Amino acid sequence: MSVEELERKRAPERASFGPVAWARWVWRTLTSMKTALILLFLLALGSVPGSLVPQRGVEPDKVARLYEQSPALAAWYDRFQLFEVFTSVWFAAIYLLLFTSLIGCVIPRTATYVRELRRKPPAAPKNLSRLPHTAAFETGLDDGPAVEQAARRLRRLRFRVVTGDGWVSAEKGYLRETGNLFFHVALLGILLAIAGGSLYGYRGNVLVVEGDGFANTVAAYDRFFPGSQVSAESLEPFSFQLQDFKVAYQVTGDKRGQALDYSAHLRVNDSPQAPARDYDLKVNDPLEIDGTQTYLIGNGYAPVFKVTDGKGQVAFEGPVACLIEDKATMTSGCVVKVPDAQPSQLGFLLRFLPTSVPLTDGNHASAFPGELNPEVQVLGAFSGDLGVRSGKPQSVYELAEPEVLKKLKPVLMGTGMPKPLAVGQAVDLPGGLGKLEYTGVKEWITLQMAYDPGRMPALLAAGTAVVAIALSLMIRRRRVFVRIAGGRAEVGGLTRTEGSATGFAEEFAEIVKVLSAAGDKDVR
Repeated sequence: MSVEELERKRAPERASFGPVAWARWVWRTLTSMKTALILLFLLALGSVPGSLVPQRGVEPDKVARLYEQSPALAAWYDRFQLFEVFTSVWFAAIYLLLFTSLIGCVIPRTATYVRELRRKPPAAPKNLSRLPHTAAFETGLDDGPAVEQAARRLRRLRFRVVTGDGWVSAEKGYLRETGNLFFHVALLGILLAIAGGSLYGYRGNVLVVEGDGFANTVAAYDRFFPGSQVSAESLEPFSFQLQDFKVAYQVTGDKRGQALDYSAHLRVNDSPQAPARDYDLKVNDPLEIDGTQTYLIGNGYAPVFKVTDGKGQVAFEGPVACLIEDKATMTSGCVVKVPDAQPSQLGFLLRFLPTSVPLTDGNHASAFPGELNPEVQVLGAFSGDLGVRSGKPQSVYELAEPEVLKKLKPVLMGTGMPKPLAVGQAVDLPGGLGKLEYTGVKEWITLQMAYDPGRMPALLAAGTAVVAIALSLMIRRRRVFVRIAGGRAEVGGLTRTEGSATGFAEEFAEIVKVLSAAGDKDVR
């Protein structure tokens, strides 16, 4: 055999790293504690945009306003699903990876925990003086009875005890591992509860004007987000009518105009057969019916208009919900569409001023969010085909799409604009096209209905996680050994928890005191 052949034979073979090895590496990495903590941090970090950016399912009016004010920014938000954070693809990916990682952590930990519970404390070392904590005392008893007495006293201190020939071994603090395991199980329970709520729960938004009602059916919602296992029959058949809505504002001081309280008075029917009952709905005090919660999340003004067309017929009459343009003064923008007007359809762009005051330049603005001097500015009136019968969905807060708006004929614009209208006043359209009359003011509220069957399980799991993490942080694993020979007892102790030696010194001194107490009476 040549030298080259001998070297090739002695050289180690190159280890193969095929698909199985890669799969094992990925699984070990995913189920490591480091990865679980990183994913948990990413889940918390991913929830931040859900609090900072308005969500379509909670504040659709703010989303619409953001599209009006910053369309480019809103488009980027939408591209990254920031308007729907908790149902986005990237949030679900983090959620599922964390779920898998926790399962991979819990299963081996459970097996290890069971083995630890079944394992007896080890025998006492021969040389206890090498342990971090040691002590010695005279027993005054024969070795056999002294061993039995030491074992009995350690059991009363809630130690697990094993005895041998002249020695006692005791261990305590298993609840630390119990807390650690239950913390991981609780995290898994929280994820399962959230998943259950997403599958079997639903939420929806609706805007209700004073005097109108709502029945809990899919068709009544403005936006409805059901879980995959939710059907129309799953909804609780309750209904209510908004009788009145009141907002209290600060009227003096630096915080003048700040809202102090919101209250919506409802007449509620818990079921079609149930009698009506009164309920005052407030912020953070939801109406709950058989697990379905109704939250008050927004409000605004809905001025009432009456439109008479060119043929003298009333083509539109009712309240119009306006989008808030300035929260501080509740200045709101309104759109009135009159597709039934004759001889041509009419559309109006309006601005509602709750407390209208004249400015030095002759314009008007709102000085207070409360309804003290409500007036309406007519910003523009148009005639022509509004495109409402084209079959394309349209927003009630926009007069028409840009292409359609270019084809409309301006009826009132620029210098032809009338002064702001007070309640009861009207403006006549030129050319005999009709008349717009401002007849009153109502208010609207936005509500979110939510049914989440995972809410209570998630709360219980979160409570369990808090208790479990407290156990794992506060309890320390420790061992105590006793060797008795010739009437002399030697005691040694150590902790199995890093960084807890200082706290154990005092406990060890108390244990030695109990073990060395005279007589058969056990003290603690």
